Amino acid sequence: MTFLDLFAGIGGFRRGMELAGHKCLGFCEWDKYARMSYISMHCITEEQREYLATLDFKKRQKEILKNEYLNGEWCSDDIRTVDASNIPKADCWCFGAPCQSFSISGKRAGLEGESGLIREVFRILEEIREEDRPEWLIYENVKGMLSSNRGFDYLAILLELENRGYDIEWQLLNSKLHGVPQNRERVYTIGHFRSRGERKIFPLEATNGKDNLQKINQIGSLDSSKRNNPTPYRVYDSNGLAPCLNTSQGGEENLALQQISAAKESGGALK
Repeated sequence: MTFLDLFAGIGGFRRGMELAGHKCLGFCEWDKYARMSYISMHCITEEQREYLATLDFKKRQKEILKNEYLNGEWCSDDIRTVDASNIPKADCWCFGAPCQSFSISGKRAGLEGESGLIREVFRILEEIREEDRPEWLIYENVKGMLSSNRGFDYLAILLELENRGYDIEWQLLNSKLHGVPQNRERVYTIGHFRSRGERKIFPLEATNGKDNLQKINQIGSLDSSKRNNPTPYRVYDSNGLAPCLNTSQGGEENLALQQISAAKESGGALK
């Protein structure tokens, strides 16, 4: 299956799709530093990589954004300027439109904020002939999308997709239940173009780590006496699946505060 990678970031969607045997025809990403990383990881040849390695950092950054390093892939740096007549015909579009205004960590502007860029996908679908629309859509976003504007924002998204000919399924998935060492809840929305038959994907059952990935073994530990959280100092075998990641609350700032407090109590100076 061929696919396009919209709101591509550094290519997380692409990596998963390619591991499943599918072929990327192109991508769209606004942030130039993300595009640099994306092209470096997914587009350039080994010969081009060797040449780029001979350049200093600043020159390499400018060089890799030249069209020749795309090696024939379609690319756009702004979803708002994508011309529907020039976009490659693909079997599937993958997109994780901005989450900031859906996230409970943000200002919750919903579709009136950055997350409203999802409307550009609707625009392009509307401008494309029905026979050229992708059979599949895969849309990923944060859990907060479900409650944004009391749920009406997500309802609006579903209605827009339905009006463009797609039957919709969705499911809230947590990565840690599907063999990934991270506690990450995301809403996955799948659309299937109804004129090409009926397909059902969800619900997906949790694997609880019982898949082809072998649990990883801890083979050592670095000195963590200065930190309350030992996780960053554990050393694991390179083969297998690591435990879920924990945060190190406070970071080095927290360590500095502990040192200051200890110095005040002892009447001494910081070490």
